[in-house]
Amino acid sequence: VEIYSLQVDCKVTSRFAHTVITSRIVNRANESREATFEVELPKTAFITNFSMSIDGEVYPGIIKEKAAAQNKYDSAVSQGQSAGLVKITDRKLEQFHVSVSIAAASKVTFELTYEELLKRQLGKYELLIKVRPKQLVKHFQIDVHIFEPQGIHFLETDSTFMTNELTEALTKEQNETKAHILFKPTLDQQKKNSELDETLLNGDFIVRYDVKREATAGDIQIVNGYFVHYFAPREMPVFPKNVIFVIDRSGSMTGRKIEQTRDALLKILQDLRQEDHFSFITFNHKVVEWKSSLLPATEENLASAAALVQTLTARGGTDISGALLAAVGVLDKAEGLPESSVSMIILLTDGQPTSGERNVEVIQENVQKAIHGKYALFCLGFGFDVSYKFLEKMALSNGGIARRIYENADAALQLQGFYQEVATPILMQIEMQYPENSIEGLTKNNFKLFFEGSEIIVSGKISNELDLLPVEIKAQSHTSNLTLKEEANVKEKEQVFQNQRYIFGNFIERLWAYLTIQQLLEKAISAQEEDQKALEAQALDLSLQYSFVTPLTSMVVTKPQQQEELANKPTEAG
Repeated sequence: VEIYSLQVDCKVTSRFAHTVITSRIVNRANESREATFEVELPKTAFITNFSMSIDGEVYPGIIKEKAAAQNKYDSAVSQGQSAGLVKITDRKLEQFHVSVSIAAASKVTFELTYEELLKRQLGKYELLIKVRPKQLVKHFQIDVHIFEPQGIHFLETDSTFMTNELTEALTKEQNETKAHILFKPTLDQQKKNSELDETLLNGDFIVRYDVKREATAGDIQIVNGYFVHYFAPREMPVFPKNVIFVIDRSGSMTGRKIEQTRDALLKILQDLRQEDHFSFITFNHKVVEWKSSLLPATEENLASAAALVQTLTARGGTDISGALLAAVGVLDKAEGLPESSVSMIILLTDGQPTSGERNVEVIQENVQKAIHGKYALFCLGFGFDVSYKFLEKMALSNGGIARRIYENADAALQLQGFYQEVATPILMQIEMQYPENSIEGLTKNNFKLFFEGSEIIVSGKISNELDLLPVEIKAQSHTSNLTLKEEANVKEKEQVFQNQRYIFGNFIERLWAYLTIQQLLEKAISAQEEDQKALEAQALDLSLQYSFVTPLTSMVVTKPQQQEELANKPTEAG
Protein backbone atom coordinates (compact mmCIF):
# COMPACT_ATOMS: atom_id res chain seq x y z
CA VAL A 1 0.00 0.00 0.00
CA GLU A 2 1.63 3.21 -1.14
CA ILE A 3 0.93 6.76 0.02
CA TYR A 4 1.62 8.58 -3.23
CA SER A 5 0.52 12.02 -2.05
CA LEU A 6 0.37 13.69 1.36
CA GLN A 7 -0.51 17.35 1.65
CA VAL A 8 -0.87 19.57 4.67
CA ASP A 9 -2.56 22.81 3.76
CA CYS A 10 -2.81 25.35 6.54
CA LYS A 11 -4.26 28.85 6.48
CA VAL A 12 -3.82 31.05 9.53
CA THR A 13 -5.91 34.19 9.48
CA SER A 14 -5.52 36.45 12.48
CA ARG A 15 -4.36 33.56 14.76
CA PHE A 16 -7.20 31.26 13.69
CA ALA A 17 -5.72 28.22 11.98
CA HIS A 18 -7.58 26.03 9.51
CA THR A 19 -5.66 22.87 8.54
CA VAL A 20 -6.58 20.32 5.88
CA ILE A 21 -4.60 17.09 5.61
CA THR A 22 -5.09 15.05 2.45
CA SER A 23 -3.58 11.62 1.96
CA ARG A 24 -3.91 9.64 -1.28
CA ILE A 25 -3.16 5.95 -1.14
CA VAL A 26 -3.07 3.25 -3.81
CA ASN A 27 -3.10 -0.49 -3.29
CA ARG A 28 -0.45 -1.87 -5.65
CA ALA A 29 -0.95 -5.45 -4.44
CA ASN A 30 -3.11 -7.95 -6.37
CA GLU A 31 -5.40 -8.57 -3.39
CA SER A 32 -7.26 -6.28 -1.00
CA ARG A 33 -5.24 -4.52 1.71
CA GLU A 34 -5.74 -2.20 4.72
CA ALA A 35 -5.05 1.46 4.00
CA THR A 36 -4.37 3.53 7.14
CA PHE A 37 -4.68 7.26 7.70
CA GLU A 38 -2.99 8.46 10.87
CA VAL A 39 -2.73 12.11 11.85
CA GLU A 40 -1.50 13.70 15.03
CA LEU A 41 -3.13 17.03 15.72
CA PRO A 42 -2.87 19.56 18.56
CA LYS A 43 -5.09 18.81 21.59
CA THR A 44 -6.32 22.39 21.47
CA ALA A 45 -7.78 21.88 17.98
CA PHE A 46 -11.29 20.72 17.10
CA ILE A 47 -11.77 18.36 14.14
CA THR A 48 -14.44 19.86 11.85
CA ASN A 49 -14.54 17.50 8.91
CA PHE A 50 -13.39 14.12 7.65
CA SER A 51 -14.11 12.15 4.52
CA MET A 52 -12.84 9.10 2.65
CA SER A 53 -13.36 8.58 -1.02
CA ILE A 54 -12.79 5.12 -2.41
CA ASP A 55 -12.85 4.76 -6.19
CA GLY A 56 -14.93 7.91 -6.49
CA GLU A 57 -17.44 7.06 -3.75
CA VAL A 58 -17.39 9.51 -0.83
CA TYR A 59 -17.89 8.41 2.79
CA PRO A 60 -18.33 11.55 4.93
CA GLY A 61 -17.95 11.83 8.71
CA ILE A 62 -21.09 13.14 10.41
CA ILE A 63 -20.97 15.06 13.67
CA LYS A 64 -23.66 14.16 16.22
CA GLU A 65 -24.36 14.53 19.91
CA LYS A 66 -21.98 12.17 21.71
CA ALA A 67 -24.64 10.27 23.70
CA ALA A 68 -26.75 9.57 20.60
CA ALA A 69 -23.76 8.52 18.53
CA GLN A 70 -22.44 6.34 21.34
CA ASN A 71 -25.70 4.36 21.69
CA LYS A 72 -25.83 3.68 18.00
CA TYR A 73 -22.16 2.78 18.03
CA ASP A 74 -22.32 0.46 21.05
CA SER A 75 -24.76 -1.74 19.17
CA ALA A 76 -22.32 -1.85 16.24
CA VAL A 77 -19.43 -2.74 18.54
CA SER A 78 -21.38 -5.64 20.03
CA GLN A 79 -21.36 -7.03 16.50
CA GLY A 80 -17.57 -7.07 16.66
CA GLN A 81 -16.63 -3.82 14.92
CA SER A 82 -13.69 -1.73 16.07
CA ALA A 83 -13.02 0.93 18.73
CA GLY A 84 -12.75 4.77 18.76
CA LEU A 85 -10.53 6.71 16.38
CA VAL A 86 -8.88 9.39 18.56
CA LYS A 87 -6.51 9.06 21.51
CA ILE A 88 -4.09 11.31 23.37
CA THR A 89 -0.50 10.56 22.38
CA ASP A 90 1.58 13.11 24.28
CA ARG A 91 1.33 16.37 26.14
CA LYS A 92 0.54 18.45 23.06
CA LEU A 93 -1.01 15.99 20.64
CA GLU A 94 -3.82 13.57 20.02
CA GLN A 95 -3.97 11.04 17.24
CA PHE A 96 -6.72 10.40 14.69
CA HIS A 97 -6.42 6.94 13.18
CA VAL A 98 -8.66 5.23 10.66
CA SER A 99 -8.12 2.12 8.49
CA VAL A 100 -10.14 0.87 5.58
CA SER A 101 -9.84 -2.20 3.41
CA ILE A 102 -9.35 -1.38 -0.29
CA ALA A 103 -9.44 -3.74 -3.25
CA ALA A 104 -6.45 -4.52 -5.48
CA ALA A 105 -5.41 -1.53 -7.64
CA SER A 106 -7.95 0.70 -5.86
CA LYS A 107 -7.25 4.20 -4.60
CA VAL A 108 -8.49 5.96 -1.47
CA THR A 109 -8.30 9.64 -0.53
CA PHE A 110 -8.54 10.62 3.13
CA GLU A 111 -9.18 14.24 4.08
CA LEU A 112 -9.22 15.62 7.62
CA THR A 113 -9.89 19.25 8.59
CA TYR A 114 -9.30 20.79 12.00
CA GLU A 115 -9.33 24.32 13.40
CA GLU A 116 -7.78 26.02 16.40
CA LEU A 117 -7.11 29.45 17.80
CA LEU A 118 -3.36 29.83 18.29
CA LYS A 119 -2.55 30.78 21.86
CA ARG A 120 0.21 33.27 22.60
CA GLN A 121 2.68 31.88 25.11
CA LEU A 122 5.92 33.54 26.19
CA GLY A 123 5.61 36.11 23.41
CA LYS A 124 4.89 33.85 20.44
CA TYR A 125 2.26 31.80 18.63
CA GLU A 126 3.13 28.26 17.66
CA LEU A 127 1.66 26.28 14.80
CA LEU A 128 2.62 22.62 15.28
CA ILE A 129 2.39 20.14 12.40
CA LYS A 130 3.33 16.56 13.16
CA VAL A 131 5.02 14.78 10.26
CA ARG A 132 5.16 11.00 10.29
CA PRO A 133 4.36 9.39 6.91
CA LYS A 134 6.36 6.21 7.81
CA GLN A 135 7.29 5.80 4.14
CA LEU A 136 8.66 7.82 1.25
CA VAL A 137 5.93 9.91 -0.40
CA LYS A 138 6.21 10.96 -4.04
CA HIS A 139 4.15 14.16 -3.64
CA PHE A 140 4.72 15.48 -0.15
CA GLN A 141 4.12 19.06 0.85
CA ILE A 142 3.34 21.35 3.76
CA ASP A 143 1.86 24.64 2.62
CA VAL A 144 1.26 27.35 5.23
CA HIS A 145 -0.28 30.75 4.53
CA ILE A 146 -0.42 33.33 7.31
CA PHE A 147 -2.32 36.61 7.15
CA GLU A 148 -2.05 38.94 10.15
CA PRO A 149 -3.54 42.39 9.49
CA GLN A 150 -1.63 43.79 12.49
CA GLY A 151 1.63 42.99 10.71
CA ILE A 152 4.10 40.16 11.32
CA HIS A 153 6.74 41.08 13.87
CA PHE A 154 8.91 37.97 13.43
CA LEU A 155 8.53 34.52 11.92
CA GLU A 156 10.64 31.37 12.23
CA THR A 157 10.33 27.74 11.29
CA ASP A 158 11.78 24.93 13.31
CA SER A 159 11.84 21.21 12.86
CA THR A 160 13.10 18.16 14.71
CA PHE A 161 14.18 16.33 11.53
CA MET A 162 15.78 18.94 9.23
CA THR A 163 18.99 18.14 7.35
CA ASN A 164 20.93 20.36 4.97
CA GLU A 165 19.28 18.64 1.99
CA LEU A 166 15.80 19.08 3.48
CA THR A 167 16.43 22.77 4.16
CA GLU A 168 16.70 23.22 0.39
CA ALA A 169 13.08 22.01 0.10
CA LEU A 170 11.88 24.79 2.41
CA THR A 171 10.92 28.22 1.09
CA LYS A 172 9.65 31.24 3.00
CA GLU A 173 8.17 34.40 1.56
CA GLN A 174 7.07 37.24 3.77
CA ASN A 175 5.85 40.80 3.53
CA GLU A 176 4.35 43.21 6.08
CA THR A 177 1.16 41.22 6.82
CA LYS A 178 1.52 37.90 4.99
CA ALA A 179 3.79 34.90 5.02
CA HIS A 180 3.92 31.80 2.87
CA ILE A 181 5.93 28.75 3.93
CA LEU A 182 6.29 25.81 1.59
CA PHE A 183 8.09 22.58 2.43
CA LYS A 184 8.21 20.26 -0.57
CA PRO A 185 10.97 17.64 -0.38
CA THR A 186 11.62 15.33 -3.34
CA LEU A 187 11.86 11.55 -2.87
CA ASP A 188 15.65 11.79 -2.76
CA GLN A 189 15.61 14.57 -0.19
CA GLN A 190 13.30 12.48 2.04
CA LYS A 191 15.67 9.49 2.13
CA LYS A 192 17.85 8.74 5.15
CA ASN A 193 20.47 7.47 2.71
CA SER A 194 20.52 6.63 -0.97
CA GLU A 195 20.67 2.86 -0.36
CA LEU A 196 17.59 2.53 1.86
CA ASP A 197 13.99 3.54 1.32
CA GLU A 198 13.74 4.99 4.81
CA THR A 199 12.29 8.43 5.40
CA LEU A 200 13.83 11.28 7.35
CA LEU A 201 10.40 12.86 7.82
CA ASN A 202 9.57 11.95 11.38
CA GLY A 203 8.84 14.60 13.97
CA ASP A 204 7.62 18.15 14.42
CA PHE A 205 7.41 20.92 11.87
CA ILE A 206 6.81 24.17 13.75
CA VAL A 207 6.05 27.72 12.67
CA ARG A 208 6.46 30.37 15.37
CA TYR A 209 5.62 34.02 15.01
CA ASP A 210 4.36 37.13 16.74
CA VAL A 211 2.49 40.19 15.48
CA LYS A 212 3.15 43.92 15.73
CA ARG A 213 1.22 45.81 18.37
CA GLU A 214 0.85 49.55 17.94
CA ALA A 215 -2.53 50.38 19.49
CA THR A 216 -2.49 50.63 23.29
CA ALA A 217 -6.02 49.27 23.74
CA GLY A 218 -5.35 46.22 21.61
CA ASP A 219 -6.48 45.40 18.10
CA ILE A 220 -10.01 44.85 16.82
CA GLN A 221 -10.92 42.89 13.70
CA ILE A 222 -14.38 42.53 12.20
CA VAL A 223 -15.86 40.21 9.58
CA ASN A 224 -19.59 39.84 8.77
CA GLY A 225 -20.79 41.40 11.99
CA TYR A 226 -18.54 39.36 14.31
CA PHE A 227 -15.61 41.02 16.05
CA VAL A 228 -12.49 39.79 17.83
CA HIS A 229 -10.45 41.98 20.15
CA TYR A 230 -6.83 41.08 20.92
CA PHE A 231 -5.10 42.71 23.88
CA ALA A 232 -1.47 42.07 24.85
CA PRO A 233 0.16 45.10 26.49
CA ARG A 234 3.94 45.11 26.84
CA GLU A 235 6.72 46.99 28.58
CA MET A 236 4.76 47.37 31.78
CA PRO A 237 6.10 47.21 35.33
CA VAL A 238 5.89 43.71 36.81
CA PHE A 239 3.94 43.05 40.02
CA PRO A 240 6.04 41.59 42.82
CA LYS A 241 4.91 38.01 43.53
CA ASN A 242 4.34 36.22 46.82
CA VAL A 243 4.59 32.58 45.86
CA ILE A 244 4.38 29.43 47.93
CA PHE A 245 5.56 26.19 46.35
CA VAL A 246 3.66 23.21 47.78
CA ILE A 247 5.66 20.11 46.86
CA ASP A 248 4.59 16.48 47.16
CA ARG A 249 7.33 14.24 48.54
CA SER A 250 5.23 11.12 49.13
CA GLY A 251 6.61 7.66 48.31
CA SER A 252 5.35 7.66 44.72
CA MET A 253 7.53 10.71 43.90
CA THR A 254 10.63 8.65 44.59
CA GLY A 255 13.39 8.32 41.95
CA ARG A 256 13.24 10.28 38.74
CA LYS A 257 10.24 12.45 39.60
CA ILE A 258 11.74 13.92 42.75
CA GLU A 259 15.07 14.44 40.91
CA GLN A 260 13.33 16.32 38.10
CA THR A 261 11.37 18.35 40.67
CA ARG A 262 14.63 19.28 42.41
CA ASP A 263 16.23 20.31 39.10
CA ALA A 264 13.23 22.44 38.14
CA LEU A 265 12.95 24.13 41.55
CA LEU A 266 16.66 25.05 41.55
CA LYS A 267 16.21 26.77 38.17
CA ILE A 268 12.96 28.45 39.29
CA LEU A 269 14.68 29.84 42.40
CA GLN A 270 17.22 31.52 40.11
CA ASP A 271 14.33 33.09 38.18
CA LEU A 272 12.70 34.76 41.20
CA ARG A 273 12.98 38.54 41.14
CA GLN A 274 14.50 40.55 43.98
CA GLU A 275 11.16 42.10 44.91
CA ASP A 276 9.40 38.68 45.12
CA HIS A 277 8.67 36.85 48.39
CA PHE A 278 8.55 33.07 48.55
CA SER A 279 8.34 29.99 50.72
CA PHE A 280 8.11 26.18 50.50
CA ILE A 281 5.78 23.66 52.00
CA THR A 282 6.64 20.01 51.45
CA PHE A 283 4.26 17.23 52.30
CA ASN A 284 3.75 13.50 52.51
CA HIS A 285 1.42 12.35 55.31
CA LYS A 286 3.08 15.16 57.30
CA VAL A 287 3.05 18.80 56.25
CA VAL A 288 6.34 20.65 56.76
CA GLU A 289 6.60 24.44 56.49
CA TRP A 290 10.13 25.41 55.55
CA LYS A 291 9.72 28.79 57.29
CA SER A 292 6.71 30.11 59.17
CA SER A 293 6.52 33.18 56.91
CA LEU A 294 7.39 34.26 53.38
CA LEU A 295 10.94 35.44 52.80
CA PRO A 296 12.21 38.11 50.40
CA ALA A 297 14.12 36.62 47.45
CA THR A 298 17.55 37.78 48.61
CA GLU A 299 20.68 35.89 47.59
CA GLU A 300 21.04 34.52 51.10
CA ASN A 301 17.45 33.27 51.32
CA LEU A 302 17.63 31.75 47.83
CA ALA A 303 20.84 29.91 48.76
CA SER A 304 19.26 28.47 51.88
CA ALA A 305 16.16 27.44 49.87
CA ALA A 306 18.41 25.76 47.29
CA ALA A 307 20.07 23.80 50.09
CA LEU A 308 16.65 22.60 51.25
CA VAL A 309 15.66 21.59 47.71
CA GLN A 310 18.85 19.50 47.36
CA THR A 311 17.78 17.41 50.35
CA LEU A 312 14.23 16.63 49.17
CA THR A 313 13.54 12.90 49.44
CA ALA A 314 10.32 11.01 48.84
CA ARG A 315 8.44 8.62 51.11
CA GLY A 316 5.09 8.30 52.93
CA GLY A 317 1.47 9.28 52.15
CA THR A 318 -0.18 12.30 50.51
CA ASP A 319 -1.96 14.98 52.58
CA ILE A 320 -2.90 17.44 49.81
CA SER A 321 -5.56 19.13 51.93
CA GLY A 322 -3.32 19.81 54.93
CA ALA A 323 -0.55 21.17 52.69
CA LEU A 324 -2.81 23.58 50.76
CA LEU A 325 -4.53 24.88 53.90
CA ALA A 326 -1.11 25.43 55.49
CA ALA A 327 -0.05 27.45 52.41
CA VAL A 328 -3.17 29.62 52.66
CA GLY A 329 -2.42 30.11 56.37
CA VAL A 330 1.11 31.35 55.63
CA LEU A 331 -0.21 33.87 53.08
CA ASP A 332 -3.03 34.96 55.43
CA LYS A 333 -0.69 35.86 58.25
CA ALA A 334 2.14 37.23 56.09
CA GLU A 335 3.37 40.69 57.04
CA GLY A 336 5.56 43.22 55.32
CA LEU A 337 4.65 42.10 51.78
CA PRO A 338 4.68 44.76 49.04
CA GLU A 339 1.42 46.72 49.03
CA SER A 340 0.58 46.05 45.42
CA SER A 341 1.55 42.43 44.73
CA VAL A 342 0.18 39.13 43.42
CA SER A 343 -0.06 36.10 45.72
CA MET A 344 -0.08 32.57 44.34
CA ILE A 345 0.18 28.97 45.44
CA ILE A 346 1.78 26.43 43.09
CA LEU A 347 0.96 22.82 43.97
CA LEU A 348 2.91 19.92 42.48
CA THR A 349 1.60 16.42 43.22
CA ASP A 350 1.67 13.02 41.54
CA GLY A 351 -1.10 11.21 43.38
CA GLN A 352 -4.47 11.09 45.07
CA PRO A 353 -5.00 12.34 48.64
CA THR A 354 -4.24 9.33 50.89
CA SER A 355 -3.65 11.05 54.26
CA GLY A 356 -5.62 13.68 56.18
CA GLU A 357 -8.85 14.63 54.40
CA ARG A 358 -9.35 12.21 51.49
CA ASN A 359 -12.71 13.25 50.09
CA VAL A 360 -11.85 15.40 47.05
CA GLU A 361 -15.12 17.34 47.18
CA VAL A 362 -14.55 18.31 50.81
CA ILE A 363 -10.94 19.32 49.98
CA GLN A 364 -12.14 21.48 47.07
CA GLU A 365 -14.73 23.17 49.24
CA ASN A 366 -12.37 23.82 52.17
CA VAL A 367 -9.61 25.15 49.94
CA GLN A 368 -11.98 27.48 48.09
CA LYS A 369 -13.38 28.80 51.39
CA ALA A 370 -9.90 29.38 52.76
CA ILE A 371 -8.55 31.09 49.62
CA HIS A 372 -11.74 33.16 49.29
CA GLY A 373 -10.65 34.73 45.99
CA LYS A 374 -7.51 36.31 47.53
CA TYR A 375 -4.85 34.14 45.92
CA ALA A 376 -4.44 32.23 42.65
CA LEU A 377 -3.96 28.46 42.90
CA PHE A 378 -2.04 26.61 40.16
CA CYS A 379 -2.11 22.80 40.22
CA LEU A 380 0.49 20.69 38.43
CA GLY A 381 -0.29 16.98 38.19
CA PHE A 382 2.81 14.85 37.65
CA GLY A 383 2.08 11.72 35.60
CA PHE A 384 -1.10 9.65 35.29
CA ASP A 385 -1.83 8.56 38.86
CA VAL A 386 -3.22 11.97 39.78
CA SER A 387 -6.91 12.76 39.70
CA TYR A 388 -6.55 15.45 37.04
CA LYS A 389 -10.25 16.28 37.27
CA PHE A 390 -9.84 17.12 40.96
CA LEU A 391 -6.76 19.32 40.36
CA GLU A 392 -8.37 21.08 37.40
CA LYS A 393 -11.56 21.88 39.29
CA MET A 394 -9.59 23.17 42.27
CA ALA A 395 -7.37 25.42 40.12
CA LEU A 396 -10.22 26.81 38.00
CA SER A 397 -12.31 27.52 41.13
CA ASN A 398 -9.44 29.59 42.53
CA GLY A 399 -8.37 31.79 39.63
CA GLY A 400 -5.60 29.52 38.37
CA ILE A 401 -5.07 26.73 35.87
CA ALA A 402 -4.06 23.07 35.99
CA ARG A 403 -1.46 21.40 33.85
CA ARG A 404 -0.39 17.79 33.50
CA ILE A 405 3.37 17.23 33.64
CA TYR A 406 4.25 14.26 31.46
CA GLU A 407 6.82 11.82 32.84
CA ASN A 408 9.35 12.33 30.06
CA ALA A 409 12.99 13.26 29.98
CA ASP A 410 11.92 16.91 29.70
CA ALA A 411 9.67 16.98 32.82
CA ALA A 412 11.97 19.49 34.55
CA LEU A 413 11.70 21.76 31.49
CA GLN A 414 7.90 21.41 31.51
CA LEU A 415 7.85 22.54 35.15
CA GLN A 416 10.16 25.47 34.45
CA GLY A 417 8.17 26.43 31.33
CA PHE A 418 4.99 26.53 33.37
CA TYR A 419 6.61 28.75 35.98
CA GLN A 420 7.87 31.14 33.27
CA GLU A 421 4.30 31.58 32.00
CA VAL A 422 3.12 32.83 35.40
CA ALA A 423 6.35 34.52 36.51
CA THR A 424 5.55 38.03 35.27
CA PRO A 425 2.07 39.28 36.18
CA ILE A 426 1.69 42.81 34.76
CA LEU A 427 -2.05 43.51 35.10
CA MET A 428 -4.77 42.64 37.61
CA GLN A 429 -8.60 42.85 37.49
CA ILE A 430 -8.85 43.47 33.74
CA GLU A 431 -12.29 44.45 32.47
CA MET A 432 -12.94 44.66 28.74
CA GLN A 433 -16.05 46.79 28.20
CA TYR A 434 -18.21 47.11 25.07
CA PRO A 435 -21.54 48.86 24.43
CA GLU A 436 -24.01 46.56 26.21
CA ASN A 437 -27.01 47.05 23.94
CA SER A 438 -25.05 46.46 20.73
CA ILE A 439 -23.17 43.23 21.44
CA GLU A 440 -24.51 39.69 21.71
CA GLY A 441 -22.80 36.46 22.77
CA LEU A 442 -19.82 38.22 24.31
CA THR A 443 -17.11 35.77 25.38
CA LYS A 444 -15.40 36.11 28.79
CA ASN A 445 -14.49 39.77 29.27
CA ASN A 446 -13.00 40.07 32.74
CA PHE A 447 -9.77 38.48 33.80
CA LYS A 448 -8.07 38.29 37.20
CA LEU A 449 -4.47 38.37 36.01
CA PHE A 450 -2.56 39.05 32.83
CA PHE A 451 0.94 37.64 32.41
CA GLU A 452 3.61 39.14 30.16
CA GLY A 453 3.87 37.24 26.86
CA SER A 454 0.27 35.97 26.76
CA GLU A 455 -2.82 37.56 25.17
CA ILE A 456 -6.41 38.34 26.10
CA ILE A 457 -8.97 37.54 23.41
CA VAL A 458 -12.61 38.67 23.50
CA SER A 459 -15.10 38.04 20.72
CA GLY A 460 -18.78 38.72 20.10
CA LYS A 461 -21.47 39.60 17.61
CA ILE A 462 -22.34 43.20 16.76
CA SER A 463 -26.11 43.09 16.97
CA ASN A 464 -27.19 46.37 15.40
CA GLU A 465 -25.89 48.65 12.69
CA LEU A 466 -22.96 50.28 14.49
CA ASP A 467 -20.64 52.61 12.60
CA LEU A 468 -18.16 52.76 15.45
CA LEU A 469 -17.43 50.07 18.00
CA PRO A 470 -16.11 51.76 21.17
CA VAL A 471 -14.09 49.69 23.64
CA GLU A 472 -12.80 50.51 27.09
CA ILE A 473 -10.28 48.50 29.07
CA LYS A 474 -9.93 49.00 32.81
CA ALA A 475 -7.12 47.32 34.74
CA GLN A 476 -4.70 47.73 37.62
CA SER A 477 -1.03 47.88 36.84
CA HIS A 478 1.69 47.81 39.49
CA THR A 479 1.92 51.59 39.51
CA SER A 480 -1.58 52.84 38.63
CA ASN A 481 -5.17 52.17 37.63
CA LEU A 482 -5.43 52.14 33.85
CA THR A 483 -8.26 53.09 31.54
CA LEU A 484 -7.60 52.53 27.83
CA LYS A 485 -10.05 53.52 25.12
CA GLU A 486 -10.28 52.75 21.44
CA GLU A 487 -12.89 53.09 18.70
CA ALA A 488 -13.04 50.75 15.73
CA ASN A 489 -14.58 51.94 12.49
CA VAL A 490 -16.74 48.95 11.53
CA LYS A 491 -16.74 49.54 7.74
CA GLU A 492 -12.98 50.13 7.57
CA LYS A 493 -12.30 47.02 9.64
CA GLU A 494 -14.58 44.90 7.40
CA GLN A 495 -12.58 46.13 4.34
CA VAL A 496 -9.32 44.63 5.66
CA PHE A 497 -10.45 41.09 4.91
CA GLN A 498 -12.23 41.76 1.61
CA ASN A 499 -10.64 40.08 -1.44
CA GLN A 500 -8.19 38.07 0.65
CA ARG A 501 -7.65 34.61 -0.74
CA TYR A 502 -6.37 33.70 2.71
CA ILE A 503 -9.83 33.81 4.22
CA PHE A 504 -11.87 30.68 4.76
CA GLY A 505 -15.53 31.54 5.21
CA ASN A 506 -16.62 33.55 8.21
CA PHE A 507 -13.49 32.91 10.14
CA ILE A 508 -14.23 35.36 12.99
CA GLU A 509 -17.63 33.78 13.51
CA ARG A 510 -15.94 30.36 13.72
CA LEU A 511 -13.26 31.80 16.01
CA TRP A 512 -16.08 33.18 18.23
CA ALA A 513 -17.77 29.75 18.31
CA TYR A 514 -14.47 27.96 19.08
CA LEU A 515 -13.66 30.36 21.93
CA THR A 516 -17.20 30.26 23.34
CA ILE A 517 -17.22 26.43 23.38
CA GLN A 518 -13.77 26.29 25.07
CA GLN A 519 -14.90 28.76 27.74
CA LEU A 520 -18.28 27.05 28.37
CA LEU A 521 -16.52 23.70 28.84
CA GLU A 522 -13.97 25.26 31.19
CA LYS A 523 -16.70 27.00 33.19
CA ALA A 524 -18.63 23.74 33.47
CA ILE A 525 -15.68 22.07 35.22
CA SER A 526 -16.00 24.22 38.36
CA ALA A 527 -19.79 24.83 38.19
CA GLN A 528 -22.55 23.34 40.35
CA GLU A 529 -24.40 20.42 38.79
CA GLU A 530 -27.49 22.27 37.45
CA ASP A 531 -25.34 25.07 35.99
CA GLN A 532 -22.99 22.48 34.55
CA LYS A 533 -25.82 20.90 32.55
CA ALA A 534 -26.93 24.28 31.17
CA LEU A 535 -23.36 25.24 30.18
CA GLU A 536 -22.81 21.88 28.48
CA ALA A 537 -26.14 22.14 26.62
CA GLN A 538 -25.07 25.53 25.25
CA ALA A 539 -21.64 24.19 24.25
CA LEU A 540 -23.29 21.17 22.58
CA ASP A 541 -25.59 23.38 20.50
CA LEU A 542 -22.66 25.41 19.22
CA SER A 543 -20.54 22.29 18.58
CA LEU A 544 -23.31 20.87 16.38
CA GLN A 545 -24.09 24.18 14.67
CA TYR A 546 -20.46 24.80 13.68
CA SER A 547 -19.59 21.09 13.34
CA PHE A 548 -16.77 20.81 15.85
CA VAL A 549 -15.78 17.49 17.42
CA THR A 550 -15.66 18.58 21.07
CA PRO A 551 -15.91 16.49 24.26
CA LEU A 552 -19.71 16.68 23.82
CA THR A 553 -19.96 15.51 20.21
CA SER A 554 -18.80 12.53 18.16
CA MET A 555 -18.03 12.14 14.53
CA VAL A 556 -19.54 9.02 13.04
CA VAL A 557 -17.30 7.73 10.27
CA THR A 558 -19.02 5.40 7.84
CA LYS A 559 -17.08 2.86 5.82
CA PRO A 560 -17.98 0.49 3.00
CA GLN A 561 -20.28 -2.40 4.10
CA GLN A 562 -22.12 0.01 6.44
CA GLN A 563 -19.38 -0.24 9.06
CA GLU A 564 -19.28 2.71 11.44
CA GLU A 565 -16.61 4.07 13.76
CA LEU A 566 -16.57 6.96 16.21
CA ALA A 567 -14.16 9.84 16.58
CA ASN A 568 -14.46 11.36 20.07
CA LYS A 569 -12.38 14.18 21.52
CA PRO A 570 -10.38 12.91 24.50
CA THR A 571 -9.80 15.30 27.42
CA GLU A 572 -6.84 15.53 29.79
CA ALA A 573 -9.15 14.49 32.66
CA GLY A 574 -10.04 11.32 30.73
